[in-house]
Amino acid sequence: MKLGRIAAPKEESFFRAKELGLEFLEFCEDVNRDYEEFLKNVPVLKRVSRETGVAVGSIGRWGAEKYDSKFGMIEQELTVCKRLIDAAKELESPVFVTGVNEVPGLSYYQNVTNAIQFFEELIAYAKPRGVQVASYNCRWANFVHSDPAWTLVHGHLDRLMIKYDTSHCIYAGGDYLKETKEWGSRFAHVHIKGALRIDGERFDDPPAGMDETNWGAFFSALYASGYDGNLSIEPHSQTWRGNLGEKGLKFTISYLRQFL
Repeated sequence: MKLGRIAAPKEESFFRAKELGLEFLEFCEDVNRDYEEFLKNVPVLKRVSRETGVAVGSIGRWGAEKYDSKFGMIEQELTVCKRLIDAAKELESPVFVTGVNEVPGLSYYQNVTNAIQFFEELIAYAKPRGVQVASYNCRWANFVHSDPAWTLVHGHLDRLMIKYDTSHCIYAGGDYLKETKEWGSRFAHVHIKGALRIDGERFDDPPAGMDETNWGAFFSALYASGYDGNLSIEPHSQTWRGNLGEKGLKFTISYLRQFL
């Protein structure tokens, strides 16, 4: 397994990652970001990636709805995803990550059919470009995050992979070890993010190793499933910012290395 982090798509992110001994960066072009600016910057990112030896491990499109309230596919979003897949190919990123929203008013069957249709389009586009497509298990504009959707969507699309994050399962009251046991063989990318509940409610996302996740057991389940992919640290806390955040990041890097 290789250790990296989510970071801004800037030159300095690569140099900082190299200083920390990380092997890759992940870029999340969510619905609130200017993906056009990212695409324009791809040649620069490619150059600095080669200069530093820090790879690009994943590119994703987050929080964007793929189907509208009139039940139709949003063609613009399909185009955005394809352009980001092109960027993944150019940057030699092995994975492209996104989700599909559930449309109120449609049956679950129709929503599943929509998700299959959208992912089929992406897989057909990504395969000849050497990029794997993965659904994310975040709940942001996405219902393909756990069972029964995985059984129906991924069960039908054997080339569709999963980007997994234990924290989303924890906060939803699920069993992340059970999900890893059952679906770990389909994981293409893993986020490392701490999760902490107090009195049954989400409290903070502290550095991994200072949270409630049983990371040792999770890594055991990953090894048992044959996972040998990327581990992407996701600093996400409102508490661990600035200098404290830097200390937390270094702690997590040191903590995780014992499992690798």
